[in-house]
Amino acid sequence: MNDDIRTRVLSIAGSWTGTPYRHQGSTKNIGCDCLGLIRGIWRELYGTEPELPRPYAPDWAERSGEDRLMQAAIRYFGAPVPQGEGRPGDLLLFRWRPDCSAKHAGILCKDMHFIHAYEQAAVIRSALVPSWQRKVAAAFEFPLG
Repeated sequence: MNDDIRTRVLSIAGSWTGTPYRHQGSTKNIGCDCLGLIRGIWRELYGTEPELPRPYAPDWAERSGEDRLMQAAIRYFGAPVPQGEGRPGDLLLFRWRPDCSAKHAGILCKDMHFIHAYEQAAVIRSALVPSWQRKVAAAFEFPLG
């Protein structure tokens, strides 16, 4: 991926910091969930979203039986980067357990941190501590456009 896009992704993600958590939201400074954060970054980078998600319940990943978040990431970002080779500006997907669908997303930052919409709080920058690292299911580079 072009370093310019990585820089832009990090800048855009950082500008969402403090946006309140809102299930299914995707509006900076108003409210978003983790998918809404990624949707908002995509819109700022490319002008429009490739598709609008269907309405989803908070427990969508547990109920659907499909790995919908991972499937959508592959559709729009391409193949994941090799495990452990994510770079700042990459999309991270997380699984709460190895046998579950990916359910959380964030943006990898420098110094082992990531930006994500944290439920019951806001968009924050968190340390990618070992407990979060173990949950990383895949990393994806944003497309060149």
